[in-house]
Amino acid sequence: MAKKNEDKDNPGALFIPAGVLTGMGVGYWQDQFLAGLFIGLGVGFILFALTSFYFAAKRSSKNPE
Repeated sequence: MAKKNEDKDNPGALFIPAGVLTGMGVGYWQDQFLAGLFIGLGVGFILFALTSFYFAAKRSSKNPE
């Protein structure tokens, strides 16, 4: 289980709702609401995964065990 301090080091979870809201806005603007919603959700998950990998690598290089 992750420690509470480690969870605060990764702000990547904010990419998911940001991607959804951005996708909703662009989809509404293009009259493709549902497509924009799913594209934004996918982009949010991809960015979340990339930042999680980045911060995990940063933590492991700082604290080699």
